[in-house]
Amino acid sequence: MTLQLTKKHNFDMVFDSQKVFRLILDAMSNPGKAVNIKEYANKLFGCYPALMAVAMTLLDNETGFNVCVNHSLTDEIASLTLAGRENVSDADFIFVSDLSYMDYAIENAKCGTLTDPQKSATVIIMDDSEPVYYMMLSGPGIAGCKELLGTQTVKDAIAIRDAQCYEYPQGIDFLFLSDTGGMLAIPRLIRTEVQ
Repeated sequence: MTLQLTKKHNFDMVFDSQKVFRLILDAMSNPGKAVNIKEYANKLFGCYPALMAVAMTLLDNETGFNVCVNHSLTDEIASLTLAGRENVSDADFIFVSDLSYMDYAIENAKCGTLTDPQKSATVIIMDDSEPVYYMMLSGPGIAGCKELLGTQTVKDAIAIRDAQCYEYPQGIDFLFLSDTGGMLAIPRLIRTEVQ
């Protein structure tokens, strides 16, 4: 009798991670551009496959992360990525699966220093709401201005971030994910104005 092992996830830690990373890089380099990681997220199981695809791409044993209050998701990310669990204020990546913790995550995320602004956090937020606000984006990666149809969550997150009054070039980066794999990035130096 032979024993057959089956994998829980079909996500390839090398090839699929590279493809997701290229999409994240495309979104971060082109603020407001929608990309989709559904093809790769579908290879993962659980409640948050898109979020897990990003976690498995960005995290390793040298990064720290926090998942606001979602203990089962924290355990799964830690076991698959070997990344360290951190307090929100020390985490390199903060995952927000419950929007009631979004304010706390943004207000307490590390924003880097004046000499090392890259030592800031990236906040990854699950957002399945419908786009209802026109926003004008400007800053690095945008020639002039770019119009974005954003959700209430995007509008609220940016308002909370702007209320922190970071000193240039400090700040935090945002990735917004939907259950269907849609992804939108708003890097830390991007300015927004709601129309």
